[in-house]
Amino acid sequence: MHHHFLTIPQLGIERCQTILRLAEKLRHSDAVPQLGATVAVAFFEPSTRTRLSFELAAQRLGCHVVSFSAPGSSIEKGESFADTLRTLQAMGAQAIVLRHSASGSVHAAARVLARAALINAGDGMAEHPTQALLDARTLLDVFGSLDGKRIAIIGDCLHSRVFRSDYALFQMLGAQIGICAPPLLMPHLPKDAAVERFSDVDVALAWADAAVVLRLQRERMAAGLVPSLADYRRRYAVTLERIDRSSAYVLHPGPVNPGVELDAAAVEHPRSLIARQVTNGVLIRMAVLIEIVAPELVQQSFHI
Repeated sequence: MHHHFLTIPQLGIERCQTILRLAEKLRHSDAVPQLGATVAVAFFEPSTRTRLSFELAAQRLGCHVVSFSAPGSSIEKGESFADTLRTLQAMGAQAIVLRHSASGSVHAAARVLARAALINAGDGMAEHPTQALLDARTLLDVFGSLDGKRIAIIGDCLHSRVFRSDYALFQMLGAQIGICAPPLLMPHLPKDAAVERFSDVDVALAWADAAVVLRLQRERMAAGLVPSLADYRRRYAVTLERIDRSSAYVLHPGPVNPGVELDAAAVEHPRSLIARQVTNGVLIRMAVLIEIVAPELVQQSFHI
């Protein structure tokens, strides 16, 4: 069993490419391996898409799924985060899928787990590696290769764990990265980082082969980082008109704020890849579970 699945840099290009290829093999496979493992899905932060896709992925692989949510749990009685993870491990969980609102939580969790493998399902504002992998799988479905492709990431890049994982993986796969965000929501990158920076969303979309649109969290306005929703929409929203004027494909990690960063109708646009992202999310998370719990099957059953 591989130990821990925490960040894109920690995984490295070879493991990432293996997972991407395995997900595609699973798409076309008539039968999938039945792992018989126990997988704990431990979410200390609300989620719909990520939680459900991990649970469905584990079920399709014949795993026993234990779901944990912090509300109503022993956490409310004073049990610590570490003790909860140790309990899940002691119950026989071979893999623990963890989401937490605190950045660095997965690294803290990894230090207390001696046997169970940890899978990062969203680590505060730090990383969301399975989202990056499903985004990459979705783009590979369209382009075949990301080498030289231009990908614009639009929205609140500063606070986004999706941005950090996408940025790392897309660069590993040879893509050119563009960033379009309000000045106070630009990420902190080295001045010599190999990225294009855009202040005009129309210019970014004209440059891009594909655009990943990020959700704008309303607390950014309360903090004064965005003047108003109307101003944000006017300057940075990916509207139907803007999509039609470009040739870029559109992705969004969800949930969408309709009418804010993305028009509601844009989800159904012919160049929207959002539904494909959701489908690929299950395949990628199946691939991650196989690669973590039974890496020998990657070679034996899928010849990768």
